[in-house]
Amino acid sequence: MATARKGRELFTILETSADAESSTACDGRDSPLNLSADVKWFEIPYRKPDSDEEEEVREEEEEDDGGVGGGEGENGFAAAAAEPADAASFIAGGGCNIILVTGSNGIAHDEEEYAEDCYYSTSTNCSDATSNDSDIDFSDLEEEERRSFFCFGDDLDDDCASPDFWGEPDQVISIEPFSAVCGPQHSLGDDADTRDYFRILFPDSLFEHMVEQTNKYALYRQRRSGKSDPHWHPTDVREMKAYVGLNILMGINQLPDTGMYWASDIFIGNAGFKKTMTARRFEKLTQYLQLCDREFEPGRGERGYDGLFKVRPLLDVVENTMWDAYVPNRCLTVDKCSIVTKGRFSPAQCMPAKPLRKGLTVWMLCDSRSGYCHRAKIYVGRPVDDEVAASVGYRAVTSLVRGLEGQFHHVFMDSFFTSVPLLQRLLRNGIYACGPTQPGRKGYPEVLRPRNVGKLSQGEFYQCQRGNLVATVTRDLKVVSCLSTNSAPGIVGISPDQREGEAHGDEESDSVESSGASYGMPRPLPLLLYQENMRGVDLCDQLRECYQVGRPCKKWWRYFLWFYVNLCIVNAYIIQRESRGGTPPAGFNGKQFTQRHFRVRLAQQLIGDYQGARGMERAARKRHADSPVEYGHRLERMSERSRRCRNCTNKGLRHESVFGCKICNVHLCRGGCFSEFHK
Repeated sequence: MATARKGRELFTILETSADAESSTACDGRDSPLNLSADVKWFEIPYRKPDSDEEEEVREEEEEDDGGVGGGEGENGFAAAAAEPADAASFIAGGGCNIILVTGSNGIAHDEEEYAEDCYYSTSTNCSDATSNDSDIDFSDLEEEERRSFFCFGDDLDDDCASPDFWGEPDQVISIEPFSAVCGPQHSLGDDADTRDYFRILFPDSLFEHMVEQTNKYALYRQRRSGKSDPHWHPTDVREMKAYVGLNILMGINQLPDTGMYWASDIFIGNAGFKKTMTARRFEKLTQYLQLCDREFEPGRGERGYDGLFKVRPLLDVVENTMWDAYVPNRCLTVDKCSIVTKGRFSPAQCMPAKPLRKGLTVWMLCDSRSGYCHRAKIYVGRPVDDEVAASVGYRAVTSLVRGLEGQFHHVFMDSFFTSVPLLQRLLRNGIYACGPTQPGRKGYPEVLRPRNVGKLSQGEFYQCQRGNLVATVTRDLKVVSCLSTNSAPGIVGISPDQREGEAHGDEESDSVESSGASYGMPRPLPLLLYQENMRGVDLCDQLRECYQVGRPCKKWWRYFLWFYVNLCIVNAYIIQRESRGGTPPAGFNGKQFTQRHFRVRLAQQLIGDYQGARGMERAARKRHADSPVEYGHRLERMSERSRRCRNCTNKGLRHESVFGCKICNVHLCRGGCFSEFHK
């Protein structure tokens, strides 16, 4: 139990003792929202003393008995912690029951009844939502527009900074249920393969657009330089798909340098890469790869300027396909991910406290269960102070959840986004939210800030409430401040200690105490919900970071291109896994169809039977090896400039010649190299 702190305006102290923990374990069937079945939970009722005199008498009795109990502040803010024996006897007597509310307005009860019951509504279904929003750009030129957009005052029913805004945690909350079916939305049959699932998210129209803009950009560069590129010829859709397929395979078979895939060393070089296209052709496609028409790109300060102009066509397509292909489940996660970069880019952020110290930031809305990414927003710019940071987080979340209004989803986010104005806005739009926050943010209860709470013991926590909005401060490993609109006050859960459980896992017994399952410190319900559901973006990052797509380069927008290609692969894998129930596609002989198998199979289907110039030359050379002259192969002058003999290079020698074979497009020495090479 917590020690009483006199002279402070503290609200309810909600905690438990070891006796209460063992005697109040409830069945996992009725556990609150999306909690694991192994989480034991119970309710600590809120008890408000009748007067200050009774509280003083109670404190004197506790001091005389040598016990430690929770106290009441000077202004009458009550403490809800009873003595250990009283709490254990109350909970053992049936005071920990949770009444599930399935209606829209909750159940109204008297204070005496609510002191023994906690009202909390749960649901297991999801809802459909669609949107056609494009990406957002937080550039420095939009500073004035951004400040006027947030308008926090419009999202406050009352001034959240006023002393009367927060009240005691004794109010009934109401949570609406879901009624729709969630999951993948497509019309593919059982015979669909990996390429078909990838086409849902990355349609063939994008490949056609990439081919068109790449050919245009090659001509644009040649006109600007005033010289033609002799090694470039227009590309087509088949070659572009093969190019993307090779980039996917590079993430599986990783080598330090791109040229090593075409090395002549049999232990390093890849025969499939050599057969698909030459190293020079791959470099030329990488050099001229483009997604937009650079001739019509507006400059900074001009009308219609867009900082994401180079990737805007990709964003407009992929954002809609990712949103439409999978209907969001009930619990969603909002968090940021970082893209590693090399070089100096203005959008890159320095994050000294993160494992990735420098990178490009993308905010993501992911499913908490599967890790499917519904929407991603690119961040450009940086906040200059805490107020601007809160504004940026406010706008990012409202943009990510646009289209979910009135669907009653539960969104979990970290402390960068969580604020009182944001949770009020989401709650008014029919979206419940939960997440830790910074205690210095505007609207957070003054009485729950560190300078007023003081030093907390582990497991101790305080709560304030205003309707569905509940503020919590607790100490787990460190002090955590939290805001939620989907958690009733007074509910405590105890998660099993996995380390101790594994250490005693060999013991066999039917009872919880003797089975070796050790339960840790009790935590309030908002923190439990956050720990159970704040994993969607992490799951997506784990799948995405296993196999990178693309190679490091000097152009920042290329990182976003390959990021979205990789994201489409991860989403397509999740859709296939949930649509087929883990059943592998036809033709797969392995036991388990993993993401690696999905990527290899997708790359093979993108490449198909495509062979570039070098592949066709080698096939022709093999067919005509018996009589090269009969099929038009002859030694003739190739150019005015001498180049290395291909046959001598293969033998590790260095000789140059102006002669060679035009059909094979190689330089050869005037001697035995011609016949030896064609053999």
